[in-house]
Amino acid sequence: MTKEKLFTVRDMPREERPRERLQALGAGNLSSQELLAIVLGRGVAGKPVMAIAQELMGRFGSVNGISEATIEELSRIKGLGSAKAVQLKACFELARRREMVSDGEDYTITNPQSVVKAVRARIKDKAKEHFMLITLNTRNKVTSIDSVSVGTLNASLVHPREVFREAIKQSASSVVLAHNHPSGDEAPSEEDLKITKRLVEAGKIIGIEVLDHIVIGKDAFCSFKEKGLM
Repeated sequence: MTKEKLFTVRDMPREERPRERLQALGAGNLSSQELLAIVLGRGVAGKPVMAIAQELMGRFGSVNGISEATIEELSRIKGLGSAKAVQLKACFELARRREMVSDGEDYTITNPQSVVKAVRARIKDKAKEHFMLITLNTRNKVTSIDSVSVGTLNASLVHPREVFREAIKQSASSVVLAHNHPSGDEAPSEEDLKITKRLVEAGKIIGIEVLDHIVIGKDAFCSFKEKGLM
């Protein structure tokens, strides 16, 4: 009984191969599976690279699911291995950093949308709540963006001492608070409201104004300032 030949990228007409299609049409016209195949480069004996890419999409459900997978989880895909898993993680991290405003960038906060732009890439799609502090100088330019806590927000996790420590270190004139809701719902919780009130009061005592608190959901955000919640 003859062994069935596996269909590989080399068996495709040249103009239909992922690399050639990207060169001819641009990356935006390729499927996620094709882009993954290009990043991975090649398959292994008995498993072509397109099959590995297809299994990645099937196992993790989406590109975002793949990006959130650990190296160990990725390595369980036959034909991937730790080296290619690390390669994938590096690509996703570069994409994340492209969206991210760096701490040293000359970036001015002018409205809630500019806050979202500054922090969304850091905290979107996270499985836990990440509470961020954006410190500003007298011209509303960002001097630092720091993670204060990770986990469901409560008074013990988000204490004024921890929040304002970096603000004082940066000689901040004002700060903006931001955190994500893993549920995707941007509506503030009762705990969010309590914590914000507490931090605003602490800021007044210290002399560092809390300008806004932004809750980032899946497709939208809520500005406490705009909603009259502070």
